[in-house]
Amino acid sequence: MDEPLKAIQYIAENSRAYAKAKAQRVLIENSLRSVKARLMNESDAKTLGDREAYAYAHEDYLIQVRALAEAVEQEEYLRWMLEAAKMKVEIWKTNQFTARTEMKLGL
Repeated sequence: MDEPLKAIQYIAENSRAYAKAKAQRVLIENSLRSVKARLMNESDAKTLGDREAYAYAHEDYLIQVRALAEAVEQEEYLRWMLEAAKMKVEIWKTNQFTARTEMKLGL
């Protein structure tokens, strides 16, 4: 009985961290567009393709991409840890059902 309560407590304690990680990822994803637009505007290139290439190759953009990768890693880690806790509760429920069924059948 202790295991599902621990899993539920884990979910309750870590749901805010997951929400923050997801919000951080969304913020970084959206700021990538701003960084790209700023860099394209600062480029002296004549064509749109050249300005875009400048933006994508710029260190400011690459820093933002690395930040996005870290945010996604954190979000996914927390998401799967929360899923694992949910699975523990489901396993416990299944085991309880099996035990009740076996008692009814006299096994």
